[in-house]
Amino acid sequence: MSLKGKILLYGKTDVGSVRDHNEDSIGCDENLGLAVLADGMGGHRGGEMASAITVSTILETISAQAGKINSGEFDAETGFSMESLLVHEAVTLANKNVHESSMANAQYRGMGTTVVVLLFYDNRFTVAHVGDSRLYRLRDDVLEVITRDHSLMQELIDRGFYTTEQARNSLNKNLVTRAIGIDETVQVDIQEDIAMQDDIYLLCSDGVNDMLEDDVIESILIENSDDLEKAASEIIRMANEEGGKDNISAILAKPVKAFPAQNSLFSRFFDLFS
Repeated sequence: MSLKGKILLYGKTDVGSVRDHNEDSIGCDENLGLAVLADGMGGHRGGEMASAITVSTILETISAQAGKINSGEFDAETGFSMESLLVHEAVTLANKNVHESSMANAQYRGMGTTVVVLLFYDNRFTVAHVGDSRLYRLRDDVLEVITRDHSLMQELIDRGFYTTEQARNSLNKNLVTRAIGIDETVQVDIQEDIAMQDDIYLLCSDGVNDMLEDDVIESILIENSDDLEKAASEIIRMANEEGGKDNISAILAKPVKAFPAQNSLFSRFFDLFS
């Protein structure tokens, strides 16, 4: 089932005000209700290659396999949906492709990237992430960070060594503890939740949340909730105004109609009460 017209998607990326090239990559598929954002790292433009390989691998893998799974069904062993397993498979393959490219090209040795993936299905969503690129959700005018950064600073915050405000001003705030392509294998965090009509989801690189406080992001999304293109443009404009010290990328997603999977557990449950 195509989700085009049921999930609105809009993405935008910008080099920022300091860097001379853009190592972020973004991609969307409206039919699948899929968004992917990656923030690359590495010399000799290796970051650009790592993020581009990651986004293209994930889009191509999910596009090729989505029609072959039982949508809305759950894996008995893990408890995750088939969609979540597919997303995990796609991210794992992206890690393999980036790592192999790095090993095959001396100038790109050590390149890597963060990634955050959002996939809608059966009135639900799956988010997978590696690194410190984030997924936010605005629901009922309240902004929430859905993902947890894989970063040294986040670990220090969790242990009580820093407050969130102190961390924002630290020189070490962007040291990630996980990344795509650095090692042969990578641990991927997966979450699932219910998607509600008129939620707004924001995938972003740290060029957004390093420059803008969460309350500023919240205000932008509330004020532009009916225009995702304008919201994305405003996020990038304001991040640049605050210094634009890194590449700036944002993808916005908004469910506007129900999208139950045919004969899924959830659709059968709700049919009992309809």
